Order: sequence, then structure tokens, then C-alpha cells
Amino acid sequence: MRQLNVVIIGQGRSGRDIHGLHLKKDTERFKVVGVVEKMDVRRRRAEAEYGCETFSDYTELFGRKDIDLVVNATPSHLHYAITRDLLSHGFNVLCEKPCVPTVREFDDLCDTAKKNGRVLLVFQQSRFAHYFEKVKEIIASGDLGRIVQINIQFNGFARRWDWQCCREFNGGNLANTGPHPLDQALNLMDMYDGMPEVFCRMDRCNTFGDAEDYCKLILTAPGKPLVDLEISSADAYPLFTYKLHGTRGSLKGTMAHIDWKYFREDEAPDQQLIKEPLTMGGDEKLPAYCSEKLTWHEMSWDGDASAPFIAAVQTYYDQIYALFTEGRPHDIRLDQVRQQLAVIEEAHRQNPHIG
Repeated sequence: MRQLNVVIIGQGRSGRDIHGLHLKKDTERFKVVGVVEKMDVRRRRAEAEYGCETFSDYTELFGRKDIDLVVNATPSHLHYAITRDLLSHGFNVLCEKPCVPTVREFDDLCDTAKKNGRVLLVFQQSRFAHYFEKVKEIIASGDLGRIVQINIQFNGFARRWDWQCCREFNGGNLANTGPHPLDQALNLMDMYDGMPEVFCRMDRCNTFGDAEDYCKLILTAPGKPLVDLEISSADAYPLFTYKLHGTRGSLKGTMAHIDWKYFREDEAPDQQLIKEPLTMGGDEKLPAYCSEKLTWHEMSWDGDASAPFIAAVQTYYDQIYALFTEGRPHDIRLDQVRQQLAVIEEAHRQNPHIG
């Protein structure tokens, strides 16, 4: 089996605790041959953990021909410049989210990759989370009927005072957390050839920085369900991750547990429109409320409450391996990422008071 040589730039929470954690387990297909990290102590730890070379600056990689993929897990505001430089010097790059803050910068990265015959990937692993795959499966079954509204909440209560709450570092809830649920929302809308209508309201609640820690995003398009997406750090009572309104039923659930119920039209009472006042029958013509008894079919699903994204990371890297060894396209397409960035850019345009 071919082993792909990988270099990780950054040993923070993403570089070490997501990419590094996976790559240390997936050693038959991937080998970490290098780590770029400015902190001495992190470089020494990386040498011990991966048994690889370490570098203090990514430019030390230039000229190397034995590297299949570079993972750019640097702070968000560095993604554009470093990714562009790597692509220009002949490296394939997997860029962490948020990729870049503007569509213009993303288009430039795509053009640079194409010009140099390189692969550009963006790490949107939550598309493969089991809970999201289950939601898609339930929608596809048709049991809930036509989906009218999709509510997504990635909420909690938290105060934040690190670099990721600053706009100068491309921080804020929409950029930090938002790429996960927004990628899912746009995938459910499935209209990558156009743009949904965007309404966004942002606020600063508990953050010590100048970026938003509350974001309400509403997406609409003809013939598509309305998407109501919240990413709030001011919600001490988060109730669900997903809630669906359908013409024959509903769904509610978290990343660990989902409930849904629906009725079958062939089991429902026959009804027809009555424009006259409804009565209970009899001579008294007492008023009646429009009601009926439906037979509900109730279902549930339990997932992995401890690590909902571990399987998602696995699937993402499965597809990386298939891309490099079989030429099979990755499911996370660049045009899909571009649409997401266009929505984020529009959301910020509507909230000039943030930042």
C-alpha cells in the first residue's frame, strides 16, 4: 500500500489534536515526515510523537520533492498567504477552516493551484459526521414529507478571550464554528449553482474581542427549505442541534441522539375543505375546532456522544487517500467552499458594526 508523506504546519488544537491525532493512527496510509512549528517545545514534542523532522518556518520545505501533502493548520489570518506560497512552490495543500475571509482570496488560491497543477483542499470534515449523515438519510426517505424549515443550532454559553475572538485574525463565531453547520446547511439546500438569499444579525455578548459571538443566519431560495442557523455563545439552555419541519412530520436531535416522527397519508382520515363554520353535529350546532387524530410513527437514533467528528475526520482522510492514489474526486468541492465563503462575506457586509 502506498504511503503518503504529510507535513503539518502548526501544532495547536487543530494541527496536533485533529490532524496529528488522526495521522498517528492512520500510519499504513499516511506518514508525518515533517512538522513546522515556531515554538521550540512543540517542535521537540512533535519529533518524539511523530518521529519526524521539524522546522521553524514553512519556507524550509521549499525544494523538497518527497512531500505529497502539506496541512496548513496555522492561525486563520495566515491561511491565505501561506497556502498561496505553498501552492506556488509546487505543494498540494489541505487548508484548515476558515479557509480565507473573502471570495476574491479564495478565487486566487484556486487559480494558483490550477496554474501550478496542484491540489487544493479545504478541511470541512463535518459533512461526514454521523449525525448529519443520519439527518440526510431521514430527509431522503421522504417520511417527513417536503421539508419546510431546517433549524440548526451550534449554541452554548461561553466567554472567549483568545485570538479567535478578534476580527484581525479572521475570528468570530461564524468563521470559527460556522463553517461546520453552514457547510451542512448549504449541502441540504443543494443549490451550488446559485446563491441563497442571506439575512444575518450579529452581536457581541460575552467576548473580550471585537468579533461576533452571536450569529443568526437565515438562508432562503425558491423551492428550498428555509434554513435558520444559530451560532450563539449566549445560550445556556441549548436544546437541539437539528430541528426539521416537514409536511408529514418533524425531527429534533443533537449530535448524539435524534428523534423523529411522521404520519402516513394512507393511514390518515380522509378530509376535504369545508368553508362553512365547523360544528359538532346535532341540532344545537355547537362550534367545533378543526382537529383529527393521526397515527404517528416514532423513531430514534443514538450516535457517539463522546466524539461526533472522529468518524468525520476518518472519512475526510479516506477521501484524501482515494484522491491521491486513485484519482477519485473529493466530495468537498472547491465551488461548494466558495459558496460558503460568499455567504460569510455577505453576512459580515450586513453587520458593519462588528469589528
